Amino acid sequence: MSAPRVALVHDWLTGMRGGEKVLEALCELHPDSDILTLVHRRGSVSPAIERHRIRTSIVQRLPGGQSHYRRYLPLFPFAIEQFNLDGCDLVISSSHCAAKGVVAPGRARHLCYCHSPMRYAWDQFDAYFGPSRVGARTSRWVYRPMLARLARWDAATAGRVDRFVANSRHVAGRIRRYYNREASVVYPPVDTVFYHPASVSPESHFLIVSALVPYKQIDLAVAACSKVGVPLRIVGDGPDRARLERQAGPNTTLLGWLSNEQIRDEYRRAAAVILPGEEDFGIVPIEAQACGRPVVAFGRGGAVETVKGGETGVLFAEPTVDSLSDALRRVGEIAFDPNRARAHAERFSRDRFLEEMRAVIADTAAAPIGTRW
Repeated sequence: MSAPRVALVHDWLTGMRGGEKVLEALCELHPDSDILTLVHRRGSVSPAIERHRIRTSIVQRLPGGQSHYRRYLPLFPFAIEQFNLDGCDLVISSSHCAAKGVVAPGRARHLCYCHSPMRYAWDQFDAYFGPSRVGARTSRWVYRPMLARLARWDAATAGRVDRFVANSRHVAGRIRRYYNREASVVYPPVDTVFYHPASVSPESHFLIVSALVPYKQIDLAVAACSKVGVPLRIVGDGPDRARLERQAGPNTTLLGWLSNEQIRDEYRRAAAVILPGEEDFGIVPIEAQACGRPVVAFGRGGAVETVKGGETGVLFAEPTVDSLSDALRRVGEIAFDPNRARAHAERFSRDRFLEEMRAVIADTAAAPIGTRW
């Protein structure tokens, strides 16, 4: 019996963030699969992904499509539905936006690894398209009806998925709320072999490693560090960078994107790593703990599954400057054990992800056509 033909579908390939690390691991499980994506910026993802045959959508060919693809958000549903998957036996989508809406052939099973239902179409509209971001009139008359249509499409296309796998219990709850579907939970892979402690003394500054986008709430950390009077180093890039540069004082340094080796060094030297926004999962806290460093995280979402308050970090209760400032003071008063942080991080290893996903994929592929979980 021949091996099933597998296609991997991912929203866009423009950098190596958490979702792309999941895709990279899926590529290891299916080295001969095609990858279908809305946009691919060559050289922006790992060689393990780049060596696959990558098929892109019409968005790739539009003016500025590779760098300003988000302006074409209303076209994403149409673009993702145009992919031809005839001949595939198994479709695995890695989705936080439109990928799960791909149309699989009737003979194929569709397994979706869901990083999150479309955030800006559901419960984070204001963070992306609220009046403070785009202006009151534009928010109300342009973006709100557009995102309402996307939310309806997002909910309607949940039925195209045979099985959902969520990246956290938090996201499984969102899938239940917005899609009315149940989901298995497989935590994303973290390279706990690469990220490990070193014999360097931590310094006094705090660290953020993040895409610079609104829902990450990085401006909250900038304000809190300024209030407490501690240095903050920020690794990352994105559409919010210019605004953060205007906000940043002399104690805040924006470093842009760094190599993995440089990020590992930043983790090791930080007093603690800050996760100021609500995350669906959050790989950065695990990488930091793998390097033996504590984490200061907002105590909602995936952080309550990845950070052990009082043992591997501090959780703050409210998304306010005062609440985060208090947490920054408290983290300096606790003697954290780097070995305990490291042991906790190893629960999220890459090998564990591969083992669990291999079992889920085999179970899905063996089920009769039309089986729903």
